[in-house]
Amino acid sequence: MRYTRLKNSLGLCLSIYLVMGQFSLLAQEAHPLRVISLAPATTEILFALGLDKEIVGVSQFCDYPEQCRTREKVGTFSAPNIEKIVEVTPDVIFCTGLEQGPAVTKLRQLGFKVVVSDPRNFKELFRSIETIGSVTGKTAEAHALVGIMKERVKKVADDVSRVPLKERPRMYIEIWYSPLSTAGRGSFLDELIKEAGGINIASDMPRPYGGMSPERVIAGDPECIVLAYMSKGAPAKILEKRFGWNGITALRNGRIYCDIVPNLLLRPGPRLVEGLEELHKRLYGNRTKHRLRGSE
Repeated sequence: MRYTRLKNSLGLCLSIYLVMGQFSLLAQEAHPLRVISLAPATTEILFALGLDKEIVGVSQFCDYPEQCRTREKVGTFSAPNIEKIVEVTPDVIFCTGLEQGPAVTKLRQLGFKVVVSDPRNFKELFRSIETIGSVTGKTAEAHALVGIMKERVKKVADDVSRVPLKERPRMYIEIWYSPLSTAGRGSFLDELIKEAGGINIASDMPRPYGGMSPERVIAGDPECIVLAYMSKGAPAKILEKRFGWNGITALRNGRIYCDIVPNLLLRPGPRLVEGLEELHKRLYGNRTKHRLRGSE
């Protein structure tokens, strides 16, 4: 008797479970996920995870991949259009930190689910991708993406580990030219330089990002300079016009670069590992490979 009752109870539970599962699937079919991304980096992450039609709105500065150009524009990076966002009726909104703070507060007050992604290093970026994957039902895809990124980071780290610290080149990355702006300790760029095998001459700056005087750049004497913006003229000629810069080692040896797509360095998304690899190439070229062959 007890066995029969237990069997019937288990059967009833199983039936309820199956019915609830069917309702869940029907709900998903009736209401597909609707996502808005207000930051170019989170937009790239969402598309990299395989989301597409679910992304119903992006900021005006979201320009990669190409598919995002056809999405509804819901304001700028620093000034999201709250009314437009309300009209789009998203299930979840992805934002970043910085000046988006007030918009995040306003959207949450309106009852929207807002996820903030503001990573400052690779560890936080990987965690952010995993979180976004969990929220959007792309957990497996997020895990796979992070695994690929970690593998690429490790390959660069393995190369760099063979280079003694005293042989690592001094590097200066110029984010903007008027006024001179660069990245210091605590910034993603500072970590990128270190991971790529360089020494950031601005690592002693008190803030992650800020201005740097021409005299400090001269004193730092970088051996490699990267301009993280597209220059209309030849980069060497632009820097040679700056008073006192002719004696900088990077200029004397012709190691000034402005051929890296800025967003590979400045946008904390999946393509950041490509930026790391490009920095590593500018720092060492084929020399690291030769060193590895010679050490075997």
